[in-house]
Amino acid sequence: MQLKVQPIDIKVGKYKVILNTIDAKELGVNEGDRVRIKNHETLTAIVDFTEDMISPGMIGLYHEVKEAMQKEWTESIEVFPAERPRSTYIIKKVMDGKKLSKEEIEILVRDIVEENLSEIELAAFLTSTYINDMTDDETEWLTRAMISTGDRLEFDTHPIMDKHSIGGVPGNKISLLIVPIVAANGLVIPKTSSRAITGAGGTADLMEILAPVEFDADEIKRMTEKVGGVLVWGGATNIAPADDKLIKVEYPLSIDPHCQMLASIMAKKGAIGADHVVMDIPTGPGTKIPNVQEGRKLARDLINLGDRLGMDVDCALTYGASPVGRTIGPALEVIEALKVLENFDGPNSLIEKSAALAGMLLEMGGVATKNQGYDLAIETLKNGKALEKFKEIIEIQGGNPNVTHKDIAVGEFTRDILAPTNGYILELDNKRLVQIARIAGAPNDKGAGLLLYKKQGEPIKEGDKLFTIYAEKEAKLTTAFQNANAKPPFIAEGMLLERIQSFKEI
Repeated sequence: MQLKVQPIDIKVGKYKVILNTIDAKELGVNEGDRVRIKNHETLTAIVDFTEDMISPGMIGLYHEVKEAMQKEWTESIEVFPAERPRSTYIIKKVMDGKKLSKEEIEILVRDIVEENLSEIELAAFLTSTYINDMTDDETEWLTRAMISTGDRLEFDTHPIMDKHSIGGVPGNKISLLIVPIVAANGLVIPKTSSRAITGAGGTADLMEILAPVEFDADEIKRMTEKVGGVLVWGGATNIAPADDKLIKVEYPLSIDPHCQMLASIMAKKGAIGADHVVMDIPTGPGTKIPNVQEGRKLARDLINLGDRLGMDVDCALTYGASPVGRTIGPALEVIEALKVLENFDGPNSLIEKSAALAGMLLEMGGVATKNQGYDLAIETLKNGKALEKFKEIIEIQGGNPNVTHKDIAVGEFTRDILAPTNGYILELDNKRLVQIARIAGAPNDKGAGLLLYKKQGEPIKEGDKLFTIYAEKEAKLTTAFQNANAKPPFIAEGMLLERIQSFKEI
């Protein structure tokens, strides 16, 4: 069928087209089927229907299709029904609980990267692997396929070091300290990090306050080789691109299949050529890993997969039931990290955790003897070498190397949350703290967030400041303040948690 092109200059992340229902019926295609589009280029796209947005005789091409075909919107194109990609049948096999071959997994990942699958098909794959976990072989093949379908960093010098946190703990700004500590001791650490999806600030959100974070693989390699380390956003690269596409589907489903989590972590490490990796596995209430037993199991699986991929992986089970440091939100967290680098001034939870994990990397990299890595990490912070290295990293990424914690702007609107009683803080709700910070504007509003004055186990008096909410917009501050008071993110000794009334009183 010959159809005239109508522009729909919207990015949808897939090769998609819209047909009028009359033309779709004539072609014999249903919504979700594929069509081949042919002119100077040929590609396959997923079909959406409309009765009024696109007129009969027209075809709506989304941005990705236009870019791929490199055609002008005014031209006509030929449209043919197309077979579903083989990977849809592979997904059905997963749904039936059957095992996949290495070739089938490679086909599936390639179709994910090439945008040949719909969100519904990806959701079916992820849901099936969430219910029926992949075998060790399948997980290894999935990881290798995710590595091979993207860009890779190949360094001439070794060892290459890396660190990853499973996440789930607010204020986990430790990469801002670990990377310069490791690089200051002569090791190479090209740290690609994420932005926050459900949190109040990913490492890339924090680093972006100090310097640009969006670079391609070649730029990351060049910068790392020159100064020993970088802190960049992995999403700006084409490193393990299948992972980012799967995460977009996982988020609304609120699922994280075990095999996919392993492959997601290790594919990015494999793609940068990491030799030694430290995994931070926070455990405890409110984290992704609820207890030490689950943490040990995940650690064994990560170490096993690393061994299969030729990587040396050490795991650290860390305390995750309380925020790291006393700040949540990009600007506030950057200030806290810079104070440690500048003056060795900061909360013990931040300094101790950063030094412990950096020390593991220093020992794995051979620049510290066994059980001496922590001491070397602390010394690197105290003698200013970590700060000097961090300045080099900021400068090579295009930031101002002379920036200090006093230069970082925070939200101008603030409100304090006060203690309702005398006693002690018995518990902090990490998820609620993050939720309040996000309502205040974090991470998009870099100056929004929380500054904590009291943490678990600390004494309080009625009227004490427990934390301050920062916001860049007054309306967001008001909403966050009301939300924090309506459902406090803490439990204090002697607090009335809830009143249950008798039926007579209601």
